Amino acid sequence: MSRTASNAPFVIKGWHVLAGVVGFFAAIIAIDAVFVVQALKTYPGEVSVTPYEDGLAFNRRIAQLEAQQQLGWTAGVAAEPGAVLVRLRDREGAPLTGLSLAGKLQRPATESGARALAFTERAPGDYEASAAGAAGAWDLTVAAQDGQGARFEAERRVSWP
Repeated sequence: MSRTASNAPFVIKGWHVLAGVVGFFAAIIAIDAVFVVQALKTYPGEVSVTPYEDGLAFNRRIAQLEAQQQLGWTAGVAAEPGAVLVRLRDREGAPLTGLSLAGKLQRPATESGARALAFTERAPGDYEASAAGAAGAWDLTVAAQDGQGARFEAERRVSWP
């Protein structure tokens, strides 16, 4: 007499279900771990090198902005070919002359390529700095100071074609 192989139907048992559930969650955890590692590698989460000191300086910055508002000065900025023009006016709209200006151009999304600007007074109240080679969008930060120590700061987005 010969023996024949039995063709018993497949039956899901408890260990099959356990293996499926464990395999499913192991795959999810592995994928999430890869995402977390990549996120931490590409963005360290640090916006400032000195966050504690920046927090302490917050009240000084608010006081400086209130003093600046009391001055009543206004700034207009224009991006000319190869140059940045800053137009400073007082409360009555008269040009502010004889100020010393310091400025910085920086890309909106990164600090690489930042450049300092040296301003000269082109006309009464109009200050110009060279921005040769600047193309695209830039953030301009300008600080102006008069002979009595009054300080004015402005930030504007400028762009060149």
